[in-house]
Amino acid sequence: MSLRQRLASAPPSKETVLTVGVFDGVHKGHCHLLRRLVQLAGASYQPAVLTFTNHPVTVLRPGARVGYLTTPEQKVRLLKEQGIDFVVAVEFSLELSRISARDFTATLVELLRMRGLVLGPDTALGHNREGDLDFLSRLGAELGFWVETVEPLAVDGITVKSRRVRDAISQGDMGTGAKLLGRKFSLSGAVVLGDRRGRELGFPTANLSIASEMLLPGDGIYATWAIIDGVRHLSATSVGVRPTFGLTERLVETYVIDFDADLYGKQLCVEFVRKLRDQEAFSSVAELVEQIHRDVADSRQALAEDRGTSLA
Repeated sequence: MSLRQRLASAPPSKETVLTVGVFDGVHKGHCHLLRRLVQLAGASYQPAVLTFTNHPVTVLRPGARVGYLTTPEQKVRLLKEQGIDFVVAVEFSLELSRISARDFTATLVELLRMRGLVLGPDTALGHNREGDLDFLSRLGAELGFWVETVEPLAVDGITVKSRRVRDAISQGDMGTGAKLLGRKFSLSGAVVLGDRRGRELGFPTANLSIASEMLLPGDGIYATWAIIDGVRHLSATSVGVRPTFGLTERLVETYVIDFDADLYGKQLCVEFVRKLRDQEAFSSVAELVEQIHRDVADSRQALAEDRGTSLA
């Protein structure tokens, strides 16, 4: 489906104030921009986001990989939670990348009834990023829309960007990741049948099926919240290859503490609170089991401390 077809298939209900971007993570920096967009839209316009379901770098640099912080569905939900009435998601493609800035912007004016465009200072639209802010401002005077830039948000001296969130999560720094996201990093997936090794050790784990394009935290053991049927449970989660058993497949396995029901086939959301330790190979199964007991105790402590904390 072409860009025009996609935009024409779901028109907004009235004239819009719009922003364009990937918005992976819908982090605090994104929310900072979205609040300004909603403010500018007021009661006269519909606040709107055109977001890409994939990162442009994966198209423009074949072979490049981006570990996503949010699924497309989660991203749309988070955008709407920020007061965005109208969200349209499109796939970034080579065809789209070759559209000139003038033609791309004119399409937004025509099909999304854009009357205002809100962007970050580094944003550029169209082929070869020709649509910089000066270009767009001049074009807006011609086509009938205004442009406003929103300066990036800094948290504790760190400019909030999706790349910086990914770096923190990849390093297992869940505190910094949560601080920049404005919420705990989470992964969701169906519980699938594993090798049942955890059950044999006395700690049955839920093996999560995670979409391959999603970012995984750095290998290690984490204190986590497991959300099952809307209820939060204490849990400990392993990310990695289980070196004690000489395995190579990278897995996400969650032990739900004080929980005994069958989870196979259920959707499980895991919120990462704190990294407890790196992965390590143990000389015996008995030594591993002793360490798991310590991990569970450490998870209980970390989650007790996490109760009632705020990321505001």
